[in-house]
Amino acid sequence: MSNRGVWQAHIRLDGVRVPADNRLAEARTFADTNRVLMRSRQTVAWEAVGHAVGAYEGALTYALRREQFGRPLARNQLIQDGLARMVTLITSMQLMCTRMSQLQERGECTIEHAAMAKLHCTEGAREVVAIARDMLGGNGILLDHHVGRHFADVEAVYTYEGSRTVQSLLVGRAVTGMSAFA
Repeated sequence: MSNRGVWQAHIRLDGVRVPADNRLAEARTFADTNRVLMRSRQTVAWEAVGHAVGAYEGALTYALRREQFGRPLARNQLIQDGLARMVTLITSMQLMCTRMSQLQERGECTIEHAAMAKLHCTEGAREVVAIARDMLGGNGILLDHHVGRHFADVEAVYTYEGSRTVQSLLVGRAVTGMSAFA
């Protein structure tokens, strides 16, 4: 349904042993895995921002060009409200990702920061693409305006590298000092 440009392969490995010399360097513990997840969640947060911006730009272009009842669709209050909501969400997502990147540059970004950014940005992107898809009506599911593609792709972005629930548990653990995982 989404990320159609990414080739998916079904790989099955039975009885495979990897010699110690061929193992990934510095990948021995779950903490090592978490370092990778922290970086990949940062990337996913930015990816969500990109999809939101793409959907917003598609919706804005459509609203400015589409004539309905003798005037641009963009002259309608509900359309302007939707555009304002989208640009507000995008701005908050960009600010969060920018701050996360600043922390990363200083070596201060934690897995909780990355989880919070992924949580906020993927939820925000979901809302932005839904508004954009709705704004285009039936044209929102056509590939001509790209909004439908972003709509589908955000569903994958929302889920991979840990679902919304996993991200919220990481943030919750940081807030309370107690793990709800065990």
